[in-house]
Amino acid sequence: MKNPLKILLLVASAIFVFNSNAQSFNEDKTAMSNFLKRMYESAPFEGAKLFSDYDTKYLLSVLSLDKSKYTSQSTMMRVAQVKAQSQTSTFLNGSITSEDFIVRTTEQKQGKNSETTTSVETIQIIKEHSVGFVKGLELLTNFDIEEGKRMLFIYIFEIK
Repeated sequence: MKNPLKILLLVASAIFVFNSNAQSFNEDKTAMSNFLKRMYESAPFEGAKLFSDYDTKYLLSVLSLDKSKYTSQSTMMRVAQVKAQSQTSTFLNGSITSEDFIVRTTEQKQGKNSETTTSVETIQIIKEHSVGFVKGLELLTNFDIEEGKRMLFIYIFEIK
C-alpha cells in the first residue's frame, strides 16, 4: 500500500516541477518580447544586435517587411525567417563586400542649332557574400508598425 502512494506522490511532484518550469520559460519569453517591443517603440532599430539578460547573451535579428508586397502571411513569414538567418549569419561569420561604379555619359543633340546636352549617370553596385548557417534562430515576436503597413519581426538566438 505504501509503494503506490509513494509513486503517486512522486509523479504528482514531477508534473508540478515540469509544469512550473514551462510556465516560467513562457513568462520570461513574454516579458522579454514586451521589453523589446517597448525598446523598439522608443528608439526604432533594425539589423543584428547583441542583447544580454542577466547572465544570458542573445543575438537579436530585427527586420521589417512591407505587408503589401506579399500575397500570403506564410510567404511573408518565410521571407522574414530567411532574412533573419542571413543577418545573423553575416553578423557571426562576416561577409565579403565588393563595389562597382558604372559611369554612363549620354549626349543628345537638340533642335536645328546643334546644341549638345551631356548627362552623366553614376550607378553604384554593391555585392555582399556571406557563408554560414545559424541553427536555433527563433521568432520571439512580430507586430505591426507604421499604421499596419509594415510588420516588424524580432528573431532571437541564444549565444552560449
